[in-house]
Amino acid sequence: MEIDVYKDWLGINEPGPFHHYTLLRLPKFEDDTEKIRNNYKKLNMHVRKYASGAYSVRSQELLNELARCMLCLTDPERKRDYDEGMGRVFEDDGTQARTMDRILVKQGHIDREQAKEATDFGEQRGLTYADAVVQMKLVDRTTAVKARAEELGVAYVDLEDTPPQFTVLDKLPKQVCRRNTILPLHIDYNDNLLLVACADELSHELEEELRLRYNLPAKRVLATPQSINAGMDQYYGELKEALAAVAEAGGGQGSSSPSQQPGAQKKKPKAAAGPAKKFSSLPPEEQRQRKLVGYIIMLWGIIIPVLLDQYVIKPAIPAVSISFLPSLATLFITPSVILFVLKSYWK
Repeated sequence: MEIDVYKDWLGINEPGPFHHYTLLRLPKFEDDTEKIRNNYKKLNMHVRKYASGAYSVRSQELLNELARCMLCLTDPERKRDYDEGMGRVFEDDGTQARTMDRILVKQGHIDREQAKEATDFGEQRGLTYADAVVQMKLVDRTTAVKARAEELGVAYVDLEDTPPQFTVLDKLPKQVCRRNTILPLHIDYNDNLLLVACADELSHELEEELRLRYNLPAKRVLATPQSINAGMDQYYGELKEALAAVAEAGGGQGSSSPSQQPGAQKKKPKAAAGPAKKFSSLPPEEQRQRKLVGYIIMLWGIIIPVLLDQYVIKPAIPAVSISFLPSLATLFITPSVILFVLKSYWK
């Protein structure tokens, strides 16, 4: 049975399309980021009730849509652009500089004297201000990262409440995420951006790799390193099952949602023989991995035939043990393996 998730699950009775504030059940142009996050969390918990059963895929689509709304409205720069697009007029020019110490003082987490002590503590030990206030036990890591996000003018995300879009996660190997402490979350099709959770900065090399993989520029959102690592383990562990559920439902994750990418389709299985893409067209990380695997294949292509010759073929066929005759397995198998790696696997 077809349902109207906006009406039945979110209680929105007006006709669509809906702006972000309506979807998150917020007053128009709400500026309180904590209120935005709290409303998102409440709706997230409510929609998750439908995550199993007949509406599991539709539930995930709506969760993705709500997450994108929250990430937009908690990112000062993107929220300002979004509000201006809805006709809001700002009195300031949006360029006021804010620093972590002033943010934490204003929020009441520390006083001015503690702010100064944290600055001196960090300078003496070569620490960032966020690390300094955490090591001094003035605030916890989550509070520090939230303040850092506000300082940078980007969104903060709690990965326990904001799972990634699995079709987006599937495009980036887990080892790339682990090495860079990142987690790809969603594609915002309104702004044509890849939203990536990270601990702080994205390096230029990483931004380029993400752009090549997704054909979109990356926009960072901040999360604690602990939550990123926990999210990697949890969501990559759920990835195969989630993609199977999407494929069984007949489309890419989020394909029926108005803000999702149209035309997402079930992935075709990779061919068993040889790489799916040319070696030269792969990102640098995959090229390094394929090189390493190729060396391992060639190494075993030498070891296994030698062992077969010495312990299987020669004892079974006495004539082969004559010194001037070549070792049969080594003669045929080893060159074939090396040719496969050089002419096929690395091409």
